[in-house]
Amino acid sequence: MDTAYPREDPRAPTPSKAGAHTALTLGAPQPPPRDHLIWSVFSTLYLNLCCLGFLALAYSIKARDQKVAGDLEAARRFGSKAKCYNILAAMWTLVPPLLLLGLVVTGALHLARLAKDSATFFSTKFEDGDYD
Repeated sequence: MDTAYPREDPRAPTPSKAGAHTALTLGAPQPPPRDHLIWSVFSTLYLNLCCLGFLALAYSIKARDQKVAGDLEAARRFGSKAKCYNILAAMWTLVPPLLLLGLVVTGALHLARLAKDSATFFSTKFEDGDYD
């Protein structure tokens, strides 16, 4: 049994040669991927038409998990999907009431004009000579 101390580890890296250099080329640092978690929570609570807000929340959580795990490309992909679902949830929640409001306003204007025309029709005075 060898009791020599310190023992040499066969897996230990060998000392490098004198004067050897390692060069790394670094590109411009990219910003961290966005997960849109706050927007997704808002969409889930207030704009959850057809469960699009819940889908956005699920993809936001996946994006945050991938960012913590270090897979930035997957985090960007999931963050992009969360952003798309958030936009769809906002549009599907905001556009139909605006269209309905537009229809009500145009319908009210049309009915007002129709009522004005019918009021003039019913207020027409006929003379006895018109019935001969």
